[in-house]
Amino acid sequence: MYDISTRKRAVALVAQGRSLNSVSRELGVSRHAIRSWQTRIEPLGHVGRPCPRCRKVPGPPQNPAAYAYLLGLYLGDGCINAHRRGVYFLRVVLDLAWPGIIDACEAAIRAVRPDNSVCRVHRQGCAVVTSFSKHWPCLFPQHGPGRKHERPIVLEPWQRTIVDAHPWDFVRGLIHSDGCRITNWTTRVVAGERKRYEYPRYFFTNKSDDIRDLYTGTLDRLGVEWTQCTRDGDAYNVSVARKASVTLMDAHVGPKY
Repeated sequence: MYDISTRKRAVALVAQGRSLNSVSRELGVSRHAIRSWQTRIEPLGHVGRPCPRCRKVPGPPQNPAAYAYLLGLYLGDGCINAHRRGVYFLRVVLDLAWPGIIDACEAAIRAVRPDNSVCRVHRQGCAVVTSFSKHWPCLFPQHGPGRKHERPIVLEPWQRTIVDAHPWDFVRGLIHSDGCRITNWTTRVVAGERKRYEYPRYFFTNKSDDIRDLYTGTLDRLGVEWTQCTRDGDAYNVSVARKASVTLMDAHVGPKY
């Protein structure tokens, strides 16, 4: 949507005798839009809610619990890219094997930005949940050039407040993007007989030290015990395997669905 100053300038240039083509090229506006402004210059239709972070006194996003979940998804499998005319699109790439998580992602986006449209683009094996807005960088200031694990990822104080208030939503978003719940097994010799034992375990895998620290720091505050696993000598996986901690995770996160 074009601001009122752009509309007035376009109409004024045409009134000076400029052609629609020349004004369209200069301002990057379609001729159809300029013609419609000559009839009515005020915007038509619904005006969305302002961005809470762009107000004179910035506030938290709508539905902080949904935001905490969406933040976890974004840090795992999300990205923000510039589109055009100052618009950005948020994309979260999710496995088609988990339709419930795809639904939850869309619901979280709608809860955080109720006036923004959300669509799903299906690709081989995955769904890309996408939403356009000028304000995604305001809501996710971790946006920046390059891969997340190659740049610092630090929460703003207002984001930290939300995560502290809704830690399980944040953890669930991280697990739903870059985590899993699996069943491990081992064998033991009991009374001379080797027996197989199975036990559940949660893994979170991310190459970013900062994102893993956000995850483990939140687990610490929740009383969940964890261990760090390495791959080729580098920290990579975070494991939750102790029975009491798995029980906590099961109560608030559970298997993917």
